[in-house]
Amino acid sequence: MDDVKNVRDFYENVGEANRLERGLGIVEGYRTKELLSRFLQPAMDICDIGGGTGYYADWLAVQGHQVTMVELAPKAVEWAQTHQTAPYKALAGDARHLPIPDASMDAALLLGPLYHLQDKADQMQCLAEARRVLRPGGWLFAAGISKYSSATWALTVYGTGKDFIDDPAYMEMLRTELTTGNHNKPENYNVLCDAYFHTPEAFREELAEGGFTVESLFAIEGCAWLTPSLADKWQDSASRENLLTLVRLTEQEPSLMGLSPHFLAAAKR
Repeated sequence: MDDVKNVRDFYENVGEANRLERGLGIVEGYRTKELLSRFLQPAMDICDIGGGTGYYADWLAVQGHQVTMVELAPKAVEWAQTHQTAPYKALAGDARHLPIPDASMDAALLLGPLYHLQDKADQMQCLAEARRVLRPGGWLFAAGISKYSSATWALTVYGTGKDFIDDPAYMEMLRTELTTGNHNKPENYNVLCDAYFHTPEAFREELAEGGFTVESLFAIEGCAWLTPSLADKWQDSASRENLLTLVRLTEQEPSLMGLSPHFLAAAKR
């Protein structure tokens, strides 16, 4: 399908290699690892589905887990294979057709595929595959992007010389996202490739439809991303802890969940 080809082409340039080590990605990576750590037990068999260049797979392997990463883009897989702190399997493959045996995993990560598949049937096939490879009672950790993320970000920079809202092409992207959930990358913009953005409520419903019991839904970056000088404040340990305290206090507040660029579901097979 064209959207899958777009995703493969986007990640073939290995642009994800350092995304979680700069800007808002630092908060996303820190918080995702923090949330995962609350649930993971020692020495688990874990499948990282759509694992990019191995940011989380490498971290999990260092923690002592047996990790198998499956990624759509071959060049990203090559990067993961040659940049490992601790050994893990890195395989090229499609989240809808995993090269992994039935009931062989204690946990599965879907930290990208559900928002990179615009077609509902593909999303459900992705969930069916994750469920297939999990053992009974296994954990699924799935990430979604908020339907409101592009619009809220555009508003935070509006009037600062980044008046994207005044560009009809960008405004059409926002209109489509807010009315359908489909994110279609405009030409000449360095933004995420075509994707599907969820509301928190719809994300819960989709996971339940896929046969999972959602135990918890968390805001990942939460309200912290609104900080005007986030990079500077994050570097200061006291300020960083204050930001994290605010995020943790509000991480499951339904009325604020859609404000977070990403949310993470912890669900049981």
